[in-house]
Amino acid sequence: MTAITTKNFHLLLPVDTYRDLRRAAERLGEPTTSVARTAISEWLERQRKFAVEEGIAEYAAAVAGSRDDLDPDFERAGIEAVAARSKPAARKNGTRR
Repeated sequence: MTAITTKNFHLLLPVDTYRDLRRAAERLGEPTTSVARTAISEWLERQRKFAVEEGIAEYAAAVAGSRDDLDPDFERAGIEAVAARSKPAARKNGTRR
């Protein structure tokens, strides 16, 4: 079994927050510390995802309209693929709808 390294973290909570956390833990049948640990981990994951999305958006804004914006061949292929899908399908007798 792999040992998980942990750190002790003392966190003072407002009374209402602590009460709500305890009630949620009781409803779930989980220890309060486990519910708090999960909530913190999920919040941190959302922050990581937001940071990545923000970084991508900043990069896209910085290169918009430049040569790095989109590969011309790739863009042309995408336009052709969309155009091909939007053409009316040919009927069996060879005429278009």
